Amino acid sequence: MVELFLKQLLTEFNIAPGKASDNTVARLLHNAKINELTKSIIAAKKQAINIFYMYNETEAFKDTKILLPNAVSRKPYEYQFDLSCFPHIYIKEIRNLDKVGLSFDPASAKISGIPTSALSLDLQLFFTCGQEEEQLEEIKIIPFIVNADPKDLWLNKPSNKNDLFAKADSDKYAGTFLDKHIVVASQRGRSHAHEGLFRDDHFCTRKLPLDWEIIALADGAGSAKFSRQGSMMATTLIAESFHDEVLLTELSDRCIDYLTTAGTTTGQETSSAEEGQVLKHKSSIINILYKSVRSLHTTLGDFARQEGIQLKDLNTTLIFALVRKFDNGYLMLTFGVGDCPVSVITSDPDEVKLLNQLDIGEFGGGTRFVTMPEIFTNDMASRFAINRFDNFSRLVLMTDGIYDPKFVTENKLENKAAWDTFFADLDGQNEDNARVDFLRDERIEDQLLSWLNFWSKGNHDDRTLAIIY
Repeated sequence: MVELFLKQLLTEFNIAPGKASDNTVARLLHNAKINELTKSIIAAKKQAINIFYMYNETEAFKDTKILLPNAVSRKPYEYQFDLSCFPHIYIKEIRNLDKVGLSFDPASAKISGIPTSALSLDLQLFFTCGQEEEQLEEIKIIPFIVNADPKDLWLNKPSNKNDLFAKADSDKYAGTFLDKHIVVASQRGRSHAHEGLFRDDHFCTRKLPLDWEIIALADGAGSAKFSRQGSMMATTLIAESFHDEVLLTELSDRCIDYLTTAGTTTGQETSSAEEGQVLKHKSSIINILYKSVRSLHTTLGDFARQEGIQLKDLNTTLIFALVRKFDNGYLMLTFGVGDCPVSVITSDPDEVKLLNQLDIGEFGGGTRFVTMPEIFTNDMASRFAINRFDNFSRLVLMTDGIYDPKFVTENKLENKAAWDTFFADLDGQNEDNARVDFLRDERIEDQLLSWLNFWSKGNHDDRTLAIIY
């Protein structure tokens, strides 16, 4: 080490090699002073190069462009700095993070937390490079953006309670339904809340004579001036129309005839006479239901004339399920006009069945309304359905504010996997961790109303969901 050092030194001072210089180098190899100076100079060089590397790594880190992913207000955020190319860089502190509710952990070099507000700011990274007394402390500026939660961009203006046909922005109910439970919630959509408009959806459930019960939902047309009143009247009037013991006595008798006749022919070869009897009893049931729906249409027309408005100003869809438990199972009488589904999930076997006709598909997406005279045509009977089930785990009615974001297409309404996903969502498997607890159903109506506030891009309609369980 000393010989190499002396030869490099002779070259640096332009001392030509020769016998004298070679002998001098040989004598100095064991000179204590020369050995001490050699070690000191080599150590100084190492120290100098280490300082260079420290400054060089510092400058390289300062020049490196670090792009932090944008955060979203009120959404969990996490970012891990990758310092693998900068082994001597240590980030001590990041200032200004507290302005948005985030924090920095120096040990893991990680930013985390839930931003409290939307903001654009410069973060100040205080970092060091090197060891101990040679350590440098520097500052690096990094721009950071917290975007607004899309939900925050929607205003929530109260509707005018003094307007004609004013209605609450939300509604909820929980109770019993036959020997089961029922929960219903209805929430004004963001599009209506943004403009301070009313909720057009409505629901009504009633306990009726002779152990019948009914649940009805309606979705008022957004284009109709007073559809909020139309949906309210449609659900309330149809429910009240069956609050008639004479009518329900006749309906019960016809249903017993139907169940008895249909039960004796199930799974057997049937004669045309037997099939005719089943069809006769089925027709008599549908005729009773038809009269109530027709009467509702007439009442809506009378109301429009009295108020000096057009019937189409009350345009609304309507679905209902009229249910009674007989000795041989649950009989569900259903009706639907529009694009809101009525579905049942049976318990044994575990399967799904859509109980009403939706006005989509062949109609090219054109929704029909109970206020339209043209629905009362020869195919009106197809809007009614009669179904018997030994038992069921869920009976679900929903408006398209639920159907569109959660099922998207009609064929998924009879897809068990799609329903499993839906109920998992209700059980809390969603980004809001909103849960409807059907086992411990204390204040379940509040849980369901909160769940209705889910975010779905492009789906901001009123939402109404009824579940019998």
